[in-house]
Amino acid sequence: MATGQLFSRTTQALFYNYKQLPIQRMLDFDFLCGRETPSVAGIINPGAEGFQKLFFGQEEIAIPVHSTIEAACTAHPTADVFINFASFRSAAASSMAALKQPTIRVVAIIAEGVPESDTKQLIAYARSNNKVVIGPATVGGIQAGAFKIGDTAGTIDNIVQCKLYRPGSVGFVSKSGGMSNEMYNTIARVTDGIYEGIAIGGDVFPGSTLSDHILRFNNIPQVKMMVVLGELGGRDEYSLVEALKQGKVNKPVVAWVSGTCARLFKSEVQFGHAGAKSGGEMESAQAKNQALRDAGAVVPTSYEAFEAVIKETFDRLVEQGKITPVKEVMPPQIPEDLNNAIKSGKVRAPTHIISTISDDRGEEPCYAGVPMSSIVERGYGVGDVISLLWFKRSLPRYCTHFIEICIMLCADHGPCVSGAHNTIVTARAGKDLVSSLVSGLLTIGPRFGGAIDDAARYFKDAYDRGLTPYEFVEGMKKKGIRVPGIGHRIKRGDNRDKRVELLQRFARTHFPSVKYMEYAVQVETYTLSKANNLVLNVDGAIGSLFLDLLAGSGMFSKQEIDEIVEIGYLNGLFVLARSIGLIGHTFDQKRLKQPLYRHPWEDVLYTK
Repeated sequence: MATGQLFSRTTQALFYNYKQLPIQRMLDFDFLCGRETPSVAGIINPGAEGFQKLFFGQEEIAIPVHSTIEAACTAHPTADVFINFASFRSAAASSMAALKQPTIRVVAIIAEGVPESDTKQLIAYARSNNKVVIGPATVGGIQAGAFKIGDTAGTIDNIVQCKLYRPGSVGFVSKSGGMSNEMYNTIARVTDGIYEGIAIGGDVFPGSTLSDHILRFNNIPQVKMMVVLGELGGRDEYSLVEALKQGKVNKPVVAWVSGTCARLFKSEVQFGHAGAKSGGEMESAQAKNQALRDAGAVVPTSYEAFEAVIKETFDRLVEQGKITPVKEVMPPQIPEDLNNAIKSGKVRAPTHIISTISDDRGEEPCYAGVPMSSIVERGYGVGDVISLLWFKRSLPRYCTHFIEICIMLCADHGPCVSGAHNTIVTARAGKDLVSSLVSGLLTIGPRFGGAIDDAARYFKDAYDRGLTPYEFVEGMKKKGIRVPGIGHRIKRGDNRDKRVELLQRFARTHFPSVKYMEYAVQVETYTLSKANNLVLNVDGAIGSLFLDLLAGSGMFSKQEIDEIVEIGYLNGLFVLARSIGLIGHTFDQKRLKQPLYRHPWEDVLYTK
């Protein structure tokens, strides 16, 4: 067991099993104390490596994450404190692994419920190797103005109130972490505060005892008096009694053992800690308090009087000139986390993303305000979901049915078109689904599948301006622009595209108006008089009919229709539909186990 100070302003720790809040509290304490370097050197998360972003005052820092204890100790040889936040199942094994590292001097075990046999092995190893174990079942410890373990002393507000940002003159040790926070506050009210505080933990076999730490405090010059808070159960306090009787402690000790109320119960009572259970008269709070009093400790008549005797002892030391009260300093202000500041109404922060189509914050996701359960219960289809997510409204059934027909008709057009070809070649190169899909999608543009928006844009402009088919086509010709939606490599006037016919038949049956489609048909009549392959293709059919859908439904303003066409909604429909086919081609090639594709020489014209 160490005989002097455990921590300093340069102490650094390794934190096992990442927990954001206790680490951030340690770093905030560092900043409050004016430390130049963070007290957490590294984090150990079994199986993970990288960095964790946290704050050191106003500055955001990256703390290294290591996958093993050995790697962390090698990377941070000056970090000699191991803070173990592992569960009780693995706390003993990881603590023993840390104790066996030559760089580790102190191990703090936070978990409760560590098997007693394992704890005994840890204690034996630590004592034989002159190392310190704090815990199990501990909140940790703190050296005021220098270093703290995890959640010790609670929030920053409590730390400031207890004056823990600078060293005082009192050494404090307790079994209870919760009562430690209370006592830090009590001691700060009636003294110049603590120099070091330790909660040894409430298990039956603590890694270090009350007397271990009192003897340490006795060897620290800055500690002028000690305060001990014990509890009924066990015989730990009697080791302190023996140390006092043998004269090993020459500084005032103020002590109280909690649990005097146990005698009011007719049967034996188990208090909060595993060790807080009286096993006989000697383990009662009354017997321990009397033994400490007889050994020379200052023991009050009750817990309520504890504060008063601490004050009396401190004031007497001040009068004797043994303590010069610490001058108060103003600690720096810890920057408040943005989320907390927003919740408390202290700041306004702009958002970085705006979303109007979906919301996942409630009990279930909503599409344009419609809960997912309603979408399922009402029997909505893919077209209805598209209407909600793309157009932010529930379109009539004939509209959503038309959208679904477009998706079905445009899902695939064989393996020879550029998109499918790219996807097939990529899939045969052994690439994954997403890569194969994207390689096909990237071919969509003005020359392949991207003419729907342009067809809608030009047909709308021509119709709205009252141009005759002749004026429209010839005007485009003068500009050197091909009419989008007109022309096909295979189909002819006497061999129309079946997809176009299906779309037109559906629209004439269900749409209130098909004025844009009829205008496109008139344009087709004129272009066929020039060449037999200048037929209305599927891009032109969808583009013109979508204009009729938007205008005829009565649910869109003229400005909204112009915006939909300009943004590229209609090409989005082709992208969505063709993705189905491209995914199918990817799966087809994978299923057939096709080899790497190499284009045949005979299909290439080699020329200079």
